[in-house]
Amino acid sequence: MSDATPAWRSMLFIPVLNERFLARAAERGADAIQLDLEDAIPPGQKLEARRAVPAAAARLAEQGLDVVVRINRPWRQALADIEAAVGPDVCCLTLPKVPNAAHVRAIAEILDELESERGMRPGHTRLVVMVETAEGLLNMPAIAASHPRVLGLTLGAEDLALSLGASPTYDTLYVHNAQAVVAARAAGIHPIGFVGTVADYADEARFRRTITQAREMGFSGGFCIHPSQVPILNEVFAPSASEVEWAREALAAFDEAVTKGLGAVSFRGAMLDLPVADRARAILARARLLQQAKIARRA
Repeated sequence: MSDATPAWRSMLFIPVLNERFLARAAERGADAIQLDLEDAIPPGQKLEARRAVPAAAARLAEQGLDVVVRINRPWRQALADIEAAVGPDVCCLTLPKVPNAAHVRAIAEILDELESERGMRPGHTRLVVMVETAEGLLNMPAIAASHPRVLGLTLGAEDLALSLGASPTYDTLYVHNAQAVVAARAAGIHPIGFVGTVADYADEARFRRTITQAREMGFSGGFCIHPSQVPILNEVFAPSASEVEWAREALAAFDEAVTKGLGAVSFRGAMLDLPVADRARAILARARLLQQAKIARRA
């Protein structure tokens, strides 16, 4: 992974102890592989899972994959997970059940020490913060802006619904996901996710509709637990060929209008002014970023 914030459209969960899944990880096409030490690992296997992280991460990184590790929330387990995970082959940690900004800063301080001790570049280990409790919801803007290591924010649907005494339904989760997009964008980080539960993967047509809506809301990527979800995430969270064509033509039309002293012009039956031109620029920038990431993975 480069020093720049990665353009992850798809982050595929893989239990670190599942050899069958690890062996085929590079075939799945995911932008990042998230090795899971939390929910996918039974309590009695946590120690074994931690011991497996360095070799699994090295194996995946050697295949050109970005490796993320989701740690546990209780502090004693979290500290052990961090000690096991921090290394040159792990580019990011996912922090579950983040309650406030202070929690993130405390972990960032630990990462500072470990990276220094292990001869790593300062700031190598980035963070994705998960909001999964009522307390975290109230502190979301501060959490998103808590530390420069944070690159993305996401909601954990199942745990959040449990904390709220609610069911993980569309109506329950929509407003909170919209708030997550606002908090992430205001902090200059990636909103990761969609309105729904990551466990619902059997209906691919429904999943595509969910991800299409997520992109329309402003999300830039999402987690998934099944390989069949990866192509959908990669396609929907990337500008289509027709979008890129529209963006290029729109910018050309706008630039021509500006040279004529016009602030707005009609384009394909709609008004084209500065905000629309800026949207076109954002589409082209996203397309370039994804293309650069694709080239980097092949290198």
